[in-house]
Amino acid sequence: MPTPHVYYERVDRGSGGSPADAGPTGVHTGTWRPTEHVEGAWNDHEQHMAPVAGLLAHELESYAPRPDLTASRFSYEILGLIPLEQTMINCRVVRPGRTIELVEAVLTTVSAPDRPVIRASVWRLSRQDTAAISRGPAEPLPPAAEMGDWAGLTQWPGGFIRSLQGRTVEADTPGRRLAWLHSDVALVDEPASATATFLRLVDAANGIAATLNPYEWMFPNTDLQIHLWRTPGGDRTGYDTIASIGPDGVGVTQTVLHDEHGPVGRATQLLTVRPAPGSARVSGAAPATG
Repeated sequence: MPTPHVYYERVDRGSGGSPADAGPTGVHTGTWRPTEHVEGAWNDHEQHMAPVAGLLAHELESYAPRPDLTASRFSYEILGLIPLEQTMINCRVVRPGRTIELVEAVLTTVSAPDRPVIRASVWRLSRQDTAAISRGPAEPLPPAAEMGDWAGLTQWPGGFIRSLQGRTVEADTPGRRLAWLHSDVALVDEPASATATFLRLVDAANGIAATLNPYEWMFPNTDLQIHLWRTPGGDRTGYDTIASIGPDGVGVTQTVLHDEHGPVGRATQLLTVRPAPGSARVSGAAPATG
């Protein structure tokens, strides 16, 4: 059978409980089957964090929905390798409120249902009309049509990377890159919000401005923090990304996120930087810079 043109297929809708039914581990909101488009770049038996982040955003937005609040900050703590297998998600409201609400999701997998792999949360904030005073310091990215094809994407393996089309241009600062990514692969096999669809590509920022040779170094992120000051739209995710590496095995990737209308938020990833084992999967030299 051909692979579905989605990152995840729903297996079940969980227990269908309300926040009042939630126990210490929350309410089981669904089980999902990752397709080959989710395969990671570091290992062929793991899920790439980017579509996982979109899936968790989808569940966080869908659980006990509040249309009067807007999903404004998504936080992901990555507790270990994410096996490429059926994935279960539990959600709970951690801090209920009339104008501010914090919702948490915990992701586990079928091989270890009692071991959390990712803890995620979203702050939902009161929706107000602030159009007259909206502002931000970031400049819009050049349009994708003015950038060149990103040959560097082909240097990385994995089904998720193969699902992407990229346009890029190097910035003047070393370790900084401007890029647009697009994917024809839908997040899930059901309707998803513009925010969850946008977030399904954000974690790719860690490889966008990478300057390290992955034959020699590994630099996976242990978290992903996304702050949005407006709801994104369009079918492309834009990145103005800077990668920094310190002297003690720690790095940080910082990104101003864009949609086709301009800047929408910021993302930060904390990196653990270490020598790569001799059996690195990445073929060829370091990712191309053009």
